[in-house]
Amino acid sequence: MLADRRRKVLEYLSKKGYNRTEAMLRMESANQDVDGRPIQTRVEDSGGVKYGKAFDLFRNWIEENLEIYKADLRRLLWPVFVYSFLDLVSQWFPRESKNFFNNYREIFENEHEHDLRALQAVALPEHVDSSEIAKVYYSQRYRVTLSQTAFYNLIGFLESKEKEGGAVLVSLIQKQLNVCTVERTADEQFSLAKLIERARRPDDYPAEDEGIPGHNPGSANVTQGAGTSVLTRLKLGQMTLDQESRQDVLGELQNEDRINPPAPGQSSLAEAFEQRIKREESEDVPGRTELPPRPPPIARDVAMEVQKVKENRDRFQISGRTGGVGPGVSVTMFTLHNTNDSVTCLDFSGDYRLIAAGFDLHYIRVWSIDGSPLPGPPGLDGQDSRPTASHRLFGHSGPVYNVSFAPATASTDKQGITYCRYLLSCSADKSVRLWSLESWACVVVYKGHDGPVWDVTWGPHGHYFLTGSLDRTARLWSTDRVDYLRLFVGHDRDVDHVCFHPNSAYVFTGSCDKMVRMWLVTNGYPVRMFTGHASNITALACSPDGKILASADDSGTIILWDLAPGKLLKRMRGHGKGGIWSLTWSVESTVLVSGGADGTVRVWDVQLPNDANGQGKVIGEGGAGQKLEPSVPNVSGAGGKKKAKEVIVTSDQISAFPTKKSPVYKVMFTQQNLVLAGGAFLP
Repeated sequence: MLADRRRKVLEYLSKKGYNRTEAMLRMESANQDVDGRPIQTRVEDSGGVKYGKAFDLFRNWIEENLEIYKADLRRLLWPVFVYSFLDLVSQWFPRESKNFFNNYREIFENEHEHDLRALQAVALPEHVDSSEIAKVYYSQRYRVTLSQTAFYNLIGFLESKEKEGGAVLVSLIQKQLNVCTVERTADEQFSLAKLIERARRPDDYPAEDEGIPGHNPGSANVTQGAGTSVLTRLKLGQMTLDQESRQDVLGELQNEDRINPPAPGQSSLAEAFEQRIKREESEDVPGRTELPPRPPPIARDVAMEVQKVKENRDRFQISGRTGGVGPGVSVTMFTLHNTNDSVTCLDFSGDYRLIAAGFDLHYIRVWSIDGSPLPGPPGLDGQDSRPTASHRLFGHSGPVYNVSFAPATASTDKQGITYCRYLLSCSADKSVRLWSLESWACVVVYKGHDGPVWDVTWGPHGHYFLTGSLDRTARLWSTDRVDYLRLFVGHDRDVDHVCFHPNSAYVFTGSCDKMVRMWLVTNGYPVRMFTGHASNITALACSPDGKILASADDSGTIILWDLAPGKLLKRMRGHGKGGIWSLTWSVESTVLVSGGADGTVRVWDVQLPNDANGQGKVIGEGGAGQKLEPSVPNVSGAGGKKKAKEVIVTSDQISAFPTKKSPVYKVMFTQQNLVLAGGAFLP
């Protein structure tokens, strides 16, 4: 009926000569159905389903593209997915947003598991306003770097598919993304060889400069449009001893050489010390004003330096690979039994005499490593009480999350002047406690954090220590003051792990916001920011030469960062999921050892570049201490057990030491390159 009326009107206009009016009516009628409703010819007019159609179009185009561009173009899929989903929720398309999320979430589960878990709870427009993850993405533009060729390829596609969904994608990219382009000749990462290498990789981890607004690789400056000159120049060399302490140490070493002459072909202690001084003086070291002030040196400091020179000269030297065989590294494993899964942390003392464990039952327990009895606290008569096999330290009112022994070295004298004397602990009760290992009592309680304290660690020379907390801050403390000295603020989530640079001029913080930051101690300013992890940071360790930082996450990935340029060196994989809980470096900074929830201790060659595909595979992520069988595929048994996910092992893994159902809480290289590892047996 409506069609008849429309026809009669058009005939009347034609008969009367109203040509322009007739033409306009015919144009409008062409986009209407028989009932007068408009016919949608563009995807962007189709309501909530437009995002799904546009995403399918975009994904299919990427997968059909040239291999050398796929790896870079795939990096656009995650931000397009996130902003499409958030727009659907904001525009009140609850059913379409749920379907969109469920249809495509599987693509990103390996790299963005935690963000997906957070986004799943966003279902209504009011959730977008209150959700932390939505605020993070909507408050900043997501940065992606593409080669110019890939970018022009993208623009051509979007223009050619404007009505099929290109307009939707253009709107998202213009509003929410910051796409930076670089020439292939200007950046080695976008050379033809690198593009082909990335295209062959089985994983698709975020790049180190991805996701942060205006972030240049390694820079802590997040200003839009900031150039590469924003990188702060770092002084990573070791701080040399002052002249007076140097003479004292040299005199002690010369005296030791007279008493115990070096073996034939072995350098004297004095010569080894002088060689170290020359090497340190040739490096770019921070000035005295760029370091936190240290107490005047005492006899114990001189004795510790003497012992370090002895151990360094007599250590087992780890050289690089020869003939394809990695350096031999020995690991001594200490396992705690009958803990009922209550152990939360472990640490070894620097004199290799003690091991301490924190428990979720609010106490700490300390043992001697060799099993000898520990002296008791002094009695009222001044005499030590009866020795015991271990000591329990009570005082915290919540689970103990980490313990850290004060710096110490082994000692050859009877008095043990260089033995460890203090222990730090942090807890869910928001406090840090300093314990005396002579009186076995708490001597100071440090309060200042507004939430549970997740991590605590001593500085390289003692006196100062660093903490990280649920309140998203890290704080620098000194043992002689109950208030913190410096506040490090910048993370979006909890500061889970902290560590010092070997020269004490810088500190590092790792967070569950998947970022690692480097801070200047003297003023608390950030100097580097490293992004590239796909899940929560679970361990940090800086190399003894101060040039490389290792960070690990709970997906089983270790990343090495070159501190000076702020660049990612490489990723190392081999651990199963559950977290890598501890990292430690060899004295030469050429070998890294890791331990974690999968019940293995793994040794990595830092200097060897790994291949793109990994060298082998291990079975089953979940079983702590499961036997490693790199060459045997995982086959479901007759019992119908679910096939475990395979874990790729990169070729720079030297060796792996499985335990018997014992997650590894702590690994530590001694000054003589022996590895100590500690864990708790879980039957």
